[in-house]
Amino acid sequence: MGCRVRPRRGYVSRLAAVDLMRLADDAEEISRGYARRHGITRDAAWFLLKLQEEVGELTQAFLMRAGQARSKGHTQQEIEEMFRGELADVLCHVLLLARHHDVDLEEAVERKWLVWKPDPPTVRS
Repeated sequence: MGCRVRPRRGYVSRLAAVDLMRLADDAEEISRGYARRHGITRDAAWFLLKLQEEVGELTQAFLMRAGQARSKGHTQQEIEEMFRGELADVLCHVLLLARHHDVDLEEAVERKWLVWKPDPPTVRS
């Protein structure tokens, strides 16, 4: 998987601070160990369904955070931490899904999103 982040047409990604390739490698190592410990077969369906599960957990945390679901006894601070944690879970599972299918996320983001970013204005001397 090529999750490199590089400047494009003067664009510097804020994600450059986080090495997505290293994050994807770490997520893979952690996920592989989790699957081994729990006897889980990580096939194509598992990667997608696990992402869906995490999106559901993010939705629950979001609804609790917005006051549109029961807090289940959690404090607002705990709910905020749950929300941040579920966002991290979704990000890591997106990386795992992309890695499993050999998707170059940098290229995909450039083609799908960054093509819409206007070129920076030229500096006149």
